[in-house]
Amino acid sequence: MEPVPGRRWQKVLYERQPFPDNYVDQRFLEELRKNVHARQYRYQAVVFQSGAVVQQLCSVCVFVLTWWYMDAGLLSPQGLFAAALLSSLLGYVLFDAVDGGAGRWASGRTRWADLKSTLVFAAFTYGFSPVLKTLTESISTDTIYAMSALMLLGHLIFFDYGANAAIVSSTLSLNMAIFASVCLASRLPRSLHAFVMVTFAMQMFALWPMLQKKLKARTPRCYVAVTVLFALAALAALATVSSVGAVLFASLLLAISCLCPYCLIRLQLLKDNIHGPWDEAEIKEDLSRFLM
Repeated sequence: MEPVPGRRWQKVLYERQPFPDNYVDQRFLEELRKNVHARQYRYQAVVFQSGAVVQQLCSVCVFVLTWWYMDAGLLSPQGLFAAALLSSLLGYVLFDAVDGGAGRWASGRTRWADLKSTLVFAAFTYGFSPVLKTLTESISTDTIYAMSALMLLGHLIFFDYGANAAIVSSTLSLNMAIFASVCLASRLPRSLHAFVMVTFAMQMFALWPMLQKKLKARTPRCYVAVTVLFALAALAALATVSSVGAVLFASLLLAISCLCPYCLIRLQLLKDNIHGPWDEAEIKEDLSRFLM
């Protein structure tokens, strides 16, 4: 079917026209738009957001180093428990001081409820520590190390860094970290070591990220300072075990916090999404009234 001279094509379906189905006129590309919904990033903002990844990598590094020190006999469980308890008390006070207790008032949770939860967790963990110590006796040490590495890697993958993605699962991420801590704790000398190790894991992978998120939302400058200090502390601790590992880990942190944001900004300049009349129709009207 050939176009009829003098007849103008209309983009409608309810009228029969003397044009083929795939016919378009010269106005078809007039509605072309590029990068309509493209998001513009600033380098400083991307570096700031990468702090969450740096924090979690350092948390995993500190946790593994702490286990190594306990396994080598260089750190006593009593010393680690005292340090963890003191830091937890300081973090608890800081958590309320950041927002003046507004979050606690909004949630309706009391300090007595927090104390009861802490005591119940500590009592159950201490009571089951002999079981945790002997839980994986029938599994070889190499398998335990491999499972722990995979679980910690999964923890980093599924952790909530603030992105709205389907892969994010805070519950799964925390469970994988605790599973790794139980596996590693089972290779420590005594049940007291296992109890302290699992308690320390809860502090590092559950309580510490909560404090960091509040600092990030309320006091960004303080969050940046804490992130830098935490990264330096992790690197210093790693340097006592392996100088090569410390250099590699420092390179990884610099790549994530500086190089990757730069690459993202540069790649954004090459983005070329096109939108036009060929896009699928989007219903923007609220149709919930038809469901009643």
